[in-house]
Amino acid sequence: MPPRRRPAAPPPQEKKSRQSKLAKENNISAEEEAEIKEAYQLFSVQHEDFEGEKEGVIAIQDVRRALIALGLPPTNKKELQEIIDTVDPTDTGFATYPSFLTVCAWKQRARDSGDMSQEIETAYRLFTGGGEGPITMAHLRRVARELREEVPEETLRDMILEANGGGGVNRGVRVQDFEGVMRRAGVFT
Repeated sequence: MPPRRRPAAPPPQEKKSRQSKLAKENNISAEEEAEIKEAYQLFSVQHEDFEGEKEGVIAIQDVRRALIALGLPPTNKKELQEIIDTVDPTDTGFATYPSFLTVCAWKQRARDSGDMSQEIETAYRLFTGGGEGPITMAHLRRVARELREEVPEETLRDMILEANGGGGVNRGVRVQDFEGVMRRAGVFT
């Protein structure tokens, strides 16, 4: 009797990483934390003064390099100094992983909010036909026509008044008003 064949092994399943306490505290995902940790480990060393740091420490002169590796470079020397003061408040010459991760999370949020501002500006310009604004009744009529929607004038007026906080139909909707509406609607959080 020939030997029995074993069934094929199931394909390996990707394990979803769990968010660490540090990642939760800094409001980042497990994947973002893994990316930060990888860059940190490129420069980390074990140092006798920091025996309790299981991730090691990185020399202050390597903080900038690690941030660049993550695509989060300091924008100028003043910001770099602020980052160094944050990650090494006691001037030991080294940064620990928790302090480095906190700075990276802050830089990521700042970068992401910049991306969001660009998206809001782009969406706003869709309403203004590429102009500066404000969004007027004529703009809303044009958008409704393009979408082939029959929207009564009263509804368009109410939309403008809702968006600009009752500032009047003639004032229109400025980009700040538009951003507020989009955030309240949950489009941009």
